[in-house]
Amino acid sequence: MIDTVVAALLPIVVTLSLGYFAGWHHDFNASQGGVLNRMVMLYALPLTLFAGMMGIERAQLLAQGPMAALLAICMTASYALVFVLAHKVFGRDIKTAALLALAVSGPAAPFVGMPVLGELYGGISAVPVALCGLVMNLVQVPATLFVLSRDANEDENEPQDTPVDMFNKTLREPIVWAPVLAFVLLILDVRLPGQIRTSLQLLGSATGGVALFASGVILFSYRISLSRTVAWAVVVRNVVIPAAALAIGLWMGMDTDALRMSVITLAIPTASMCVILAVQYHVAEKEMASILGVSTLLSVVTMAAFLLAPA
Repeated sequence: MIDTVVAALLPIVVTLSLGYFAGWHHDFNASQGGVLNRMVMLYALPLTLFAGMMGIERAQLLAQGPMAALLAICMTASYALVFVLAHKVFGRDIKTAALLALAVSGPAAPFVGMPVLGELYGGISAVPVALCGLVMNLVQVPATLFVLSRDANEDENEPQDTPVDMFNKTLREPIVWAPVLAFVLLILDVRLPGQIRTSLQLLGSATGGVALFASGVILFSYRISLSRTVAWAVVVRNVVIPAAALAIGLWMGMDTDALRMSVITLAIPTASMCVILAVQYHVAEKEMASILGVSTLLSVVTMAAFLLAPA
């Protein structure tokens, strides 16, 4: 088991470090790291989610209802709770509170889930990765964008997007409709030829490496700074949420393998999306980069602990 843990987690640290070195060596800057992340979000990740899900048997997919419920409950409830606590209790401005909620509740499963979970669970790992991507892109990211952009156009006197407009825009994102399309095709028992799936996976296989490399570049650009906010955010992201998922899953009586896969998915560190949005809207950039960096480094220990813990 130790060998499996090292094989799953070491590539995260190495690739992130290479990105950090590339930033230090001035080979890439933060804006270029954002371009790399954009490629992942628009092309590589949707392809890997689509191809991965199309390789799953329909009966196997339909059996994952408890996993879907557990992931959705943990991600949406933790987002709402952190947002309210950060804004109402700790007095953070509403935009920073929204970014903190996204950083704490959103694991980087859409970015690094396939290489980590694939090493442990094989093709079925595409299911929790796709489910996390759906919750993040249908709930968490639109909610965060709504808060961040609600007064972005005030100076230009331009009309702001309504929640319905934002939802419709989100549905047009490839990271959302690609796994949804794969799900519909699987329900209809439509299969893709192996050659087509292999063709889609060529670019998709770059997802985890490119996303981590870009995150390393962004980390160097904004540097890591420890604070009380960073500390509690990382503890909740890396320890409290997966531990809560484990307790809820045991209470639900979930299948051991599905529960373990769900917990490991939620133990994945903070997604770089919070940093991308922080940079785009110039809100708490250093704080978000610090949460991303510390969460990723600490995940080597925390994910190993959840992998080794009995379910």
